[in-house]
Amino acid sequence: MIEVLHNPRCGKSRTCLAFLGEKKIDYTVIKYLDNPLRINEIETLLKKLNLKPLDLVRQKENIWIEKFKGKNLSDKAIIEALSQFPILIERPIIIGKNHAVIARDLSKSEDLFNKLLGNLS
Repeated sequence: MIEVLHNPRCGKSRTCLAFLGEKKIDYTVIKYLDNPLRINEIETLLKKLNLKPLDLVRQKENIWIEKFKGKNLSDKAIIEALSQFPILIERPIIIGKNHAVIARDLSKSEDLFNKLLGNLS
């Protein structure tokens, strides 16, 4: 089963759910703002995404700018920030058993997304 890290207030996140619905792909929604990911869950997600912690950060968010921008943070500190302030996590993220993908540019790269979706199992 595919999981989607979803923020209902985010247009790109809603578009992603609509896309999955159109493709008749079953998924489970994770409202990560209501139930923040624990540190070990973020670490697992980063492995599935094959990204460094900073690559998962929404660096234009006010919280990032006010509290973290310009600081020399370790990967551990960034992961802790993502856990403490889940709004900083890029979205939407589609998560499969072994792989995950940030699906922000779905409308521009549907072919690429479909290939990735095939690898999410």
